[in-house]
Amino acid sequence: MATEFPDLDRDTAPQSTLSLISNEMVRIYKQQFGRGPTKTRTNWAGSDVLVVTLEETFTPAERSLRRLGKHQELRDLRLLFQYAELDVFCAPVERLTGRKVRAFVSGIDTHADLATEMFVLHPAGYEGESRQNAGEAG
Repeated sequence: MATEFPDLDRDTAPQSTLSLISNEMVRIYKQQFGRGPTKTRTNWAGSDVLVVTLEETFTPAERSLRRLGKHQELRDLRLLFQYAELDVFCAPVERLTGRKVRAFVSGIDTHADLATEMFVLHPAGYEGESRQNAGEAG
């Protein structure tokens, strides 16, 4: 696993919230798919959106589906697992940011073996419901 810290010295940098979120996503991928990404990166996209990028996450079976040209089936399968475990993905983001998740969007490019997890957060101090408690996962 290679977590990227583009502006920080890896040996002396304190673990930032972004690197902790990256580490949590790696843990979740290992738990859910039996294999973690080779690279992961978490960035803010504005003040309320976190984007986690994960590279080379496919299992051997998923690589076989890709080789067979079964890209839609591979996307459907992967997204089914990710949305079935929505709370598993949202909980560490809420814990580490101190903010509730408003929306969770998972995506994958099967040609590039690159996945993204996007979390849109409610403003700090929001007292309402979290996405993980808002009903149906999909």
